[in-house]
Amino acid sequence: MREHDLKEHRVLVVEDEGDIARLLELHLRDAGCDVELAADGHEGLSKAFARDWDLVILDLRLPGPDGLSICRALRREERYVPILMLTSKSSELDRVLGLELGADDYVTKPFSVSELMARVKAIFRRVDSLERRAPGGGLVSAGPLVIDMPCREVTLDGEPVALTTREFDLLAHFARYPGQVFSRAQLLDSVWGYGHEGYEHTVNSHINRLRSKIEPDPSSPELIVTVWGVGYKLDARANPAPATSGNVTRLHGHAR
Repeated sequence: MREHDLKEHRVLVVEDEGDIARLLELHLRDAGCDVELAADGHEGLSKAFARDWDLVILDLRLPGPDGLSICRALRREERYVPILMLTSKSSELDRVLGLELGADDYVTKPFSVSELMARVKAIFRRVDSLERRAPGGGLVSAGPLVIDMPCREVTLDGEPVALTTREFDLLAHFARYPGQVFSRAQLLDSVWGYGHEGYEHTVNSHINRLRSKIEPDPSSPELIVTVWGVGYKLDARANPAPATSGNVTRLHGHAR
């Protein structure tokens, strides 16, 4: 995807303020997106599940079900859709909750259209990167884990692991750079996107939840390892299989 090419992307805008909704629709259509609007939480929830979307732009304060409720409902589904939240400057708690629930990014009101469009393009670039940058046909093996990048699925010793959107994105990022140490700020920038300074605690909570699902003993992690004073890295356990086998790329390392 070229940086300024948003053609064929299907975008749902759930916003009860008509002027804002129409402004977003205008600029997204100018960029080549297929756009639908929803004016309240009930309509937004219905439309969100009516078709596959490439992005849902979701206001937090809505008549009917609010944006957090819609975000929570979408993240219970197996299919993944990026979510960009619109929040007021005074609702920091809601922004944190939105990120914890799996929103991909947020923009505070009032916002500039150029900033919002930049964030939309950044989301599409990250999704495109996850789908295209995985080696070995899209399957990556890290110790007992197999990560299917295009399908966004993970198995542990052959059993499926249910990860949230952000948990998967974190694991996929680590898997693309095995052994490389990332600070919390770097993870925020690479996985959450720019503009999330000050939310390092969000990284900690997601790392802890990810470990609880993929580590044999989360209190003594062997895969997502803490490098004290620096950050985290993927330290895949030694695997006797060849470096590549079929369409699976295997990552090697040493347990810690």
